[in-house]
Amino acid sequence: MKVLCILGAIFGFISLPYTDGSPAALSRRFGKSGDIIRGVNLGGQFVLEPWIKPSLFEEFSKTNPQVVDEWTYCAALGKSECESRLQQHWSTWVTESDIVTLSMMGINHVRIPIGYWAFTVKDGEPYVQGQIPYLKQILQWVGKHQMNAVLDLHGVPGSQNGFDNSGRLGGIHWQETQENIERSLQAVEGISRIAAQFPDVVNGIEVVNEPAIWGLSKQGIIDYYKRAYTTIRSIVPNVIMVIHDAFTSPSDWNDFNIAGWENVILDTHTYHVFVKDRLTLSRDAHLQATCQDAANVRNFNNKLWTVTGEWSLATTDCARWLNGFGKGARWDGTLPWEMNGPVYTGATCSGQSSIAAWDAPTRTFFRQFAEAQMDAYEAGSGWFFWNFKTEEADDWNYIKLVQTGLMPNPPTDRHYSRYSLDNDHWNVKINSPWCHE
Repeated sequence: MKVLCILGAIFGFISLPYTDGSPAALSRRFGKSGDIIRGVNLGGQFVLEPWIKPSLFEEFSKTNPQVVDEWTYCAALGKSECESRLQQHWSTWVTESDIVTLSMMGINHVRIPIGYWAFTVKDGEPYVQGQIPYLKQILQWVGKHQMNAVLDLHGVPGSQNGFDNSGRLGGIHWQETQENIERSLQAVEGISRIAAQFPDVVNGIEVVNEPAIWGLSKQGIIDYYKRAYTTIRSIVPNVIMVIHDAFTSPSDWNDFNIAGWENVILDTHTYHVFVKDRLTLSRDAHLQATCQDAANVRNFNNKLWTVTGEWSLATTDCARWLNGFGKGARWDGTLPWEMNGPVYTGATCSGQSSIAAWDAPTRTFFRQFAEAQMDAYEAGSGWFFWNFKTEEADDWNYIKLVQTGLMPNPPTDRHYSRYSLDNDHWNVKINSPWCHE
């Protein structure tokens, strides 16, 4: 999970290159439940993020504030203790009950982030292994309850973005050595072999999450995508390969046409809290911003199928440790940023991420914001909400938001938008109280 305004993708089968103004014909429908992806991320399971499950990191807040990610978590504890704690975590964070709940809420896909270290750990790396049996158990549950999965390589050696959710906070060193690339492809191979064991469940593999263009070579990213494509196709010929837009505009990938490629989709993520232009919007402006998002995703979806792979209901960055372990928020000025203070005088984080603290107008707004975003992203190929649940941050907790009526249940039960879908999936009409065409 992280940053900026991007589009997220996965699924359906697209052939490249395209030769006209519309996507190539589908090889099959999206998974078990039709064409539109309505999914959630199972974040925090195999790649730790302090803000998703603060209880794992709480003890370090005063004694060892250098523990900020999974790398430093395991380094501080040592491999034996880290493995013991993570085994407990892996066995309890995602449960069959969660999968049943999501299925009953109308979710048809899950995106499962996992780090390279589940497949390759070398001397000197503090990571521990043991994730794979738990991953396979989750895939069994997903299939049992009539959903599909995307396996997402969320962290690669050297870090592709320097975010804590890559496994190691700090610099962007992924492309600095060929060994990092080879080990990334080794992880892609491992993921592909798991996908081959669950052919009716896994229908997408994301080969690297959120590579940061500001610290990487775009050509290097493309070269990696080419090699990952060959790796996947040698094991699972028909699984979709998901490529992330690297925090560039989807239009920057217009010329990404590789002769002979099939079943490739673009991933891009949309958040309203990590950049000034979105964080400072009024409630009405947040709703209206989804209209442009809808236009963007629909326009590009006509060239390369696009799914919004991460989004949330957050309009502040107030969730504890969202910006990093021990760090504050832009919203109230406790995190240094370009405004050198809060978003507005008196802005507070108190109650911002707690449904219990939201008054009736706030709850109405969040229900509208949920429907507006669903409308927008279904102008493309669908969406994956981040996250399926959290310990504290309610505006990122899909299950709790549904249970409190702030998310449609099922996702098509929309009260504010005038949801319209033609027989042709790609001609979604966006016509809501805040978007008019």
